[in-house]
Amino acid sequence: MSDFAETLEDVFEAANADDETAAEAAEKVASFREDHDEDLTAEVVEERFSEAPYDDFSRAYNWLVGDLAADNEDCTDSRAYRLAGYGDLAADPEQGA
Repeated sequence: MSDFAETLEDVFEAANADDETAAEAAEKVASFREDHDEDLTAEVVEERFSEAPYDDFSRAYNWLVGDLAADNEDCTDSRAYRLAGYGDLAADPEQGA
């Protein structure tokens, strides 16, 4: 796990996420960073996460991902980086590939 992801894991654990959820969320944000925003810092993520309008960790985290994606014109679908992923009713992004 990268330093970026380790720092975020600590941030998410401090926000009352269990260890497994914090690690998964940190890895997903690290993937978002790798795929869409190489300049994204853990400090920016922590600041934006603190601005989430939800107390529930999952909702706050998913808001964070949507907020990061909204600021990035290359990310047109943030579901891969959300905790629930694509969900059962969503189209498979690999279909037809």
